[in-house]
Amino acid sequence: MNRILIIDGSNLLFQMFFGMPARIVNKQGKAIQGTLGFVGALLKIIRKTEPTHIAVFFDGEHENIRSALDPDYKTDRVNYSEIPEENNPFSQLQDVYAALDYLGIKYAETKTCETDDWIAGYAITYGQENEIVISSFDSDFFQLITDNVSVLRYRGDNTVICTPEYINKKFGITPLQYADFKSLTGDVSDNIKGADKVGPKTAALLLGEFGTLENIIANANNIKKPSVKESIIRNSEKLRTNYKLIKLGNFMPLPFAMVELAYAFNAITTKDVLRGIGIQ
Repeated sequence: MNRILIIDGSNLLFQMFFGMPARIVNKQGKAIQGTLGFVGALLKIIRKTEPTHIAVFFDGEHENIRSALDPDYKTDRVNYSEIPEENNPFSQLQDVYAALDYLGIKYAETKTCETDDWIAGYAITYGQENEIVISSFDSDFFQLITDNVSVLRYRGDNTVICTPEYINKKFGITPLQYADFKSLTGDVSDNIKGADKVGPKTAALLLGEFGTLENIIANANNIKKPSVKESIIRNSEKLRTNYKLIKLGNFMPLPFAMVELAYAFNAITTKDVLRGIGIQ
């Protein structure tokens, strides 16, 4: 079976840029810590997962299509166009692109959708007959997990591979219920507010009893705890909007056919790559 590794590039770049203990510059005085961390992490992920195919996706600068559903969606995100270069991960993006070119790894930047949409598209399109590994700390991808699709959360030696068993143990739900679960509890990182009085434990109990968000709303009068019943009824339309914001599907054209993503690792090192693109 083929194994397709899909990297959430923006997520990994931010993790590496801000995770470095100090700003690192090369002999020419150019800051390279984000590129250094990105390439090093990418190669470690490749060695760990041994993929037959790889793609890396980045969020471009454009209007977010989900903002039409909720004007507050992701409005609390930092505007990096106003951030000085030394504190701006995007200042090293071109070097990251050069490194991916040097490695022969396909990458693309979104122009009309979110990276999540492309990654979901690949998982849904190819996940029946291939193994998919999604590398990201974005928990939205938990809803895509199946027996063939996993989510890798890179932390060096403490890297975690999230499977259906992981989701059940951590949240008490199935991956198919994760979008419903997050709709109920909200998502601070995306500025999505859930239903008050409904925390993770209550959400899991509700989904255990009713199965889906829609069934919870339809059977709200049967919820035993009065404060939770009142909150679900009062927030029902907001919860439906949350679900539309969070639920990932296969509705955007994919930038590459699977055959274009074929990759064979040749034991190249981070130093080799940085030297190859002229920034060591």
